Amino acid sequence: MNRLTTVERAQLVTLLVEGNSIRATSRISGIAYSTVIKFVADIGRACLEFQDKTIRNVKATRVQADEIWAFCYAKDKNIPDGMRGQPGVRSIWTWVALDADSKLAISWFVGDRNAGAASVFLTDAASRLANRVQLTTDGHEAYLRAVESAFGNEIDYAMLEKIYGPSPDGEKRYSPAECIGCKRHIQTGHPDPDHISTSFVERSNLTMRMSMRRFTRPTNGFSKKIENHAHSIALHFMWYNFGRVHNSLRVTPAMEAGITDHVWTPAEVAELLGAIESQKPRKRGPYKVRFVASLSPV
Repeated sequence: MNRLTTVERAQLVTLLVEGNSIRATSRISGIAYSTVIKFVADIGRACLEFQDKTIRNVKATRVQADEIWAFCYAKDKNIPDGMRGQPGVRSIWTWVALDADSKLAISWFVGDRNAGAASVFLTDAASRLANRVQLTTDGHEAYLRAVESAFGNEIDYAMLEKIYGPSPDGEKRYSPAECIGCKRHIQTGHPDPDHISTSFVERSNLTMRMSMRRFTRPTNGFSKKIENHAHSIALHFMWYNFGRVHNSLRVTPAMEAGITDHVWTPAEVAELLGAIESQKPRKRGPYKVRFVASLSPV
């Protein structure tokens, strides 16, 4: 990484956060594929550590949480028999907690879609909030116990259950089912019915799909390793929170939340690598994603 100039690093950040694949980034920049891969790992780790320290005591009022699906190496039905059960080789879910007012991504977690992952995710999200909030999630049952464990009674919590009907175009491979209604279930406290919604976090999920080649379907740009998948997500949220001006806010989410006072440039994001490069080399150990938890095999 020491061979890349500041300008080259900023160029790589720009290309990656705008949805280019690793190979496309390599072709456009003229930088070797292996170097780009190493850059993704290093910048992802730097962005993760920076946001872990910075996104604290968030004064949010309304928080929305949701999960977005992806896969690493192969879809579940296509995993070779000899690789089944290996960590990170299967469907992968990214859990996201979003401040509905500032649009700040408060916390995210890469892992399974089960009760254990929900507990780790919401415990981390709760540790970053400065006050009681109203939380809305979808109808996934894993949230119920996780919310109680992470927040206790100090939350106004509601579930938004969507009811789906058949696709309006009939049975087609890529035709989504039609949402024909919603049910609101108040679980804890006194959430405001007018703000029981997951619209903002679902829009954030769309931004993830458009901004990271690893999430677009159907392509061969999917992640081959869970480590690179998580690093890419860390870089995405760094740029989403600090570098991308939100159309409705006219500032970045981090500015709206009072975490920073300016719009970050790709060069500033690239400069975060300095903190990583100054650290002593560490022994390889279990890979950790989003602050506290490691991805376990199924």
